[in-house]
Amino acid sequence: MRDFRELKVWEKAHLLTLQVYGSTKNFPSDERFGLTLQLRRAAASVPMNIAEGCGRESERELARFMSIAAGSASEVEYQLLLAGNLKYIQDETYRELNQQVNEVKRMLNSFIRKLTANG
Repeated sequence: MRDFRELKVWEKAHLLTLQVYGSTKNFPSDERFGLTLQLRRAAASVPMNIAEGCGRESERELARFMSIAAGSASEVEYQLLLAGNLKYIQDETYRELNQQVNEVKRMLNSFIRKLTANG
């Protein structure tokens, strides 16, 4: 088992989640149970799956949860694109968040490759 707080990818995913929560505060009220909720859930799913994977016993299980986290990160990437196209977030905010989510995806994919190469 690992301490998820020691992983740089978890830290970056957690910060992304905090920023997504802040950025969605100003979404239209009719999106409260739509895109706002979906984007927040997908963003929070990334660090949650990293944390859950760290609580597992094997590298194989850890890799599986990292893969689930990467899938959630891709979901966030699309939802940010949609929010930007709908003008729910400013272009600069979209660029910053998109850069962060892509960095998290790269880090997850690198970690998955490392885990699966050893197993």
